[in-house]
Amino acid sequence: MKTSKTNVEKWFTTDEQFNQLYPAPIRLLSQSHWTPLSVAKKSAIFLAPESNVKILDIGSGVGKFCLTAAKLKPNAFFYGVEQRKELLAHADKAKKILDLKNVSFISGNFTQLDLRDFDHFYFFNSFYENLSGTSKIDNSIDYSSDLYNYYNRFLHIQLAQKPPGTRLVTYHSLEDEIPKAFQLVHAQLDNQLKYWIKI
Repeated sequence: MKTSKTNVEKWFTTDEQFNQLYPAPIRLLSQSHWTPLSVAKKSAIFLAPESNVKILDIGSGVGKFCLTAAKLKPNAFFYGVEQRKELLAHADKAKKILDLKNVSFISGNFTQLDLRDFDHFYFFNSFYENLSGTSKIDNSIDYSSDLYNYYNRFLHIQLAQKPPGTRLVTYHSLEDEIPKAFQLVHAQLDNQLKYWIKI
């Protein structure tokens, strides 16, 4: 089902409205696991300062960041990688409803990707679930502190190999994945939302 341009706009008015794109069990996860519209919009402006950049959301869930950013920045390309096929199905369904052409969702673990294929990155601490006592999206994947450490090391190494000028936005991150070469240039929301550029 596709909607007119006017009808597409309505989905982006509030988080509650946007979340109606998803079934009730998915909406219940929104507060803890899906990026708020305001955060997605701020992040998109920072991550796409010019046209034709490729931005990767690491652990994209149901695609809320990518979809919001793609709507706001139509001349940039947004990719979300997610290992849960059910969440990817919800993301693809929402993409069709919103009729967005500059967003794509990738099935798999982010460690299977070559991060050299992307210019900038969005990270809403998708590794955090691996720590004990944290809120889980579901029980469809394995969790462990070893995986948390492995994912952070892998991302740290990959980011360290990116060229100067690479941009990164982190939201609720413990910052274990950020190399020293990334300089913090701005922070908002009680330092939970941070903007970085590699120097």
